[in-house]
Amino acid sequence: MQLDKTLYVAKAEATGGREGYIRSDDGALDMPLTTPKALGGEGKFGVNPEQLFAAGYAACFIGAMKVVAQRNGKTLNSAAKVNGEVGIGPVGKGFNISVVLNIDVPEMSRGELETLVSAAHEVCPYSNATRNNVDVVLKIV
Repeated sequence: MQLDKTLYVAKAEATGGREGYIRSDDGALDMPLTTPKALGGEGKFGVNPEQLFAAGYAACFIGAMKVVAQRNGKTLNSAAKVNGEVGIGPVGKGFNISVVLNIDVPEMSRGELETLVSAAHEVCPYSNATRNNVDVVLKIV
């Protein structure tokens, strides 16, 4: 899907693959990468691409929920949270990921939250980017 207009471009550089380093152009993201033990790594300190994707999707989804709530004259408070889980595994000759978003918004009824989550899933850029390619489960907790 082509963008109507580019509003922002994030820039980051990775070197060394899963045992390398990542850095954003503004220096805000600046950390080592490491392979988790479950994928054959040594368990050194560092982050991995799946953690970054989980954090990015969770943050983006909360943003989408805020946009949808605002469009409907509501506000999400700071108690709203999304816990992202990203799994990785083989698919044919390659690999793919799966996503579970555990969504908790204590101030909303379950019905209101189901409606909000469904609409946010249509708005969220991560949801749109993964749709029909990555299994995404939205769990209301």
